[in-house]
Amino acid sequence: MQLLDWIILTVTLVFIVAYGALKTRGSKNVEEYILGNNETPWWTVGLSVMATQASAITFLSTPGQAYHDGMGFVQFYFGLPLAMVVICLTFIPIYHKLKVYTAYEFLEQRFDVKTRTLASILFMIQRGLGTGLTIYAPAIILSSLLGWNLSLMNLVIGIMVIIYTVSGGTKAVNVTHKQQMFVIMGGMIITFFIIMDYLPEELNFNNALHIAGANDKLNILEFSFDPEKRYTVWSGLAGGFFLALSYFGTDQSQVQRYLSGKSIRESQMGLIMNGLLKVPMQFFILLIGVMVFVFFQFHSAPLHFNPINTRLIETSQHKGEYTQLEKQLTELATEKQEISMLYVHQLNQDYDNRELHNRMIALNTREKDLRDQAKELITQVDPNAETNDKDYVFLYFILNFLPKGMIGLLLAVIISAAMSSSASGLNALASTTAIDIYKRNVKGEKSEKHFVNATKLFTLFWGIVAILFACVGTLFENLIQLVNIVGSIFYGTVLGIFLVAFYIKYVRAQAIFIGALISQCTIFYIYFFTDFIGFLWLNVIGAALTIILSSLIQLFLNQSKPAIST
Repeated sequence: MQLLDWIILTVTLVFIVAYGALKTRGSKNVEEYILGNNETPWWTVGLSVMATQASAITFLSTPGQAYHDGMGFVQFYFGLPLAMVVICLTFIPIYHKLKVYTAYEFLEQRFDVKTRTLASILFMIQRGLGTGLTIYAPAIILSSLLGWNLSLMNLVIGIMVIIYTVSGGTKAVNVTHKQQMFVIMGGMIITFFIIMDYLPEELNFNNALHIAGANDKLNILEFSFDPEKRYTVWSGLAGGFFLALSYFGTDQSQVQRYLSGKSIRESQMGLIMNGLLKVPMQFFILLIGVMVFVFFQFHSAPLHFNPINTRLIETSQHKGEYTQLEKQLTELATEKQEISMLYVHQLNQDYDNRELHNRMIALNTREKDLRDQAKELITQVDPNAETNDKDYVFLYFILNFLPKGMIGLLLAVIISAAMSSSASGLNALASTTAIDIYKRNVKGEKSEKHFVNATKLFTLFWGIVAILFACVGTLFENLIQLVNIVGSIFYGTVLGIFLVAFYIKYVRAQAIFIGALISQCTIFYIYFFTDFIGFLWLNVIGAALTIILSSLIQLFLNQSKPAIST
């Protein structure tokens, strides 16, 4: 990194932290600190909802996902717009009518305190883990870039988030989200045009898409009913719908964003904005990853993208074997570039290019084989090394090919995304702990200032917990998948509780509590001890089990009641 990159990175991050802390300090009561006095306009609600979901993992991991596996991941978001409609029609009016601070307050009014506590605890477990991961992702970048200790980087990023979140609460989170989203989307759009400019002159955007398609990177829709396939139209519409419904409808990190809206209509418009823009945004980020793939058809790519692993192999006895694989990849890259250029020329002249298409597929297969051999060597050096390097693809491109200044901007993009998502998580965790656990059980009359200070202390507490989670985090195939897996394990049960609360009026507290416990234990068993189903379906199964079991248990309880004699 050059001096200009450091200046851009430092100024951007310091401005966001300072602006958020100074602009919103001095909350006088719980409503102001947790709900921002219900003064947030709809477009800020929309941006804040988007920024909460768009963590650093989105911008670090999604392009790498597209580079390796293509655009199919976008199917994951197909159910989101439908979920936004349901939440706008059902969830938001009820939350506003009851004037709740957290989503889980509603559950005590509908059922009892133990159901409210169960849902709160499930939320805190998964959101605590998720917030730790949103800190961990950018820490990987900076530790790899600077050679700094990973735990130290987790600490630095976590402290930056804690400073303005503790200071200003929800208002600080909403205010900083606007600046963060501007930095994020501006940086990604500029990067896309830089990639296109770096492609050969003969290659226009249409031809680039043809090359991506010839390499199976544009297979967007998968209509298979195979439950083992993670991303299909059906898993996206069903599993994605339930995951989005649970995340945006029952996860306090999102609920708190639109509970701060000026009115029901403003909150609804903010969520509809998210529903309209989220899928195109994810499509665009995946497209950037595909364009990075096209870029590397004409430029040399490393045998392995993770710099930690390459440094490991260079000091081992397998260095010679690794070097041989690198030489083979260099020869293969030359051939790939020639074939790709021939393919472009034939496209421009409307020639039949099926033979070249087949050769490109064969070259990709050979390249994958070389990369797999490299991973085997890395595993021989260190059996515990994480050989999946998807999360480092975009990072490698940023550090090695972007011009001065853009490196600092892209790192600011990724860290800003981490801060936005982490701040929402800490804000929600603190609010849930203060309102659903502490305030519900504290003895004696306490002032508004007392609960504001308690919420600030809980923000600090959860910030420390998230940093600790980040320090013990490990790569799990792909960071963006890990975040969604963690959510899918817990979200289905919580969503089932809320759906019963909203729509199945005859189910009472004891039935829903027992049904939810059985459902959550079943989900744990399915995920940890079986492998016959993709993780997205856990959302559907968890919600369905909770609804069905609680309904059956309530019927049983009704029948077991002694008849009243007349």
